[in-house]
Amino acid sequence: MKKAVLVLALTLASLGASAQPLTAPLATGTGPGIHSPNSPFAPLRDRADVVPWSVLTDIKTKTDKNKVLPVFQMSQMALNQKTQRIQGFMMPLEPGEKQKHFLLTSVPMTCGFCVPGGPESMVEVRTKTPVAYSLEPVVVEGRFQVLLDDPYGLFYRVTDASSIK
Repeated sequence: MKKAVLVLALTLASLGASAQPLTAPLATGTGPGIHSPNSPFAPLRDRADVVPWSVLTDIKTKTDKNKVLPVFQMSQMALNQKTQRIQGFMMPLEPGEKQKHFLLTSVPMTCGFCVPGGPESMVEVRTKTPVAYSLEPVVVEGRFQVLLDDPYGLFYRVTDASSIK
């Protein structure tokens, strides 16, 4: 079930499942998600102790057969395999008040079935201990990975993560 939810979320993200006019081309690798001015949630506050989403979303992609693959810059590769802090909004992959596996996104979800941006605007997180689900932004710290060819279409992952206040 977890894999099915993750595949669905990433498929929708890669198709540019944000609100777009039908005449607009479908987006893949389009930068950060758009924070709706109608959102009841405030946008992320700037923090000097986290990796800025502008670094993660400044990415190009290439098509290889039937896959869209990221083309990382030095700024993203410099983060690979190092402890990093990421701030974002939780997108649970399972039901429950506490989460050990979730997506962290650059903008909040606008509905339960909508992904807020493409794969460059989300990070898969696996925590050491469960984190209480929150509609407010959270910060996690863990081993950051740049994913060159993830089977689920993800570009980034944080493992052995802990919640930071």
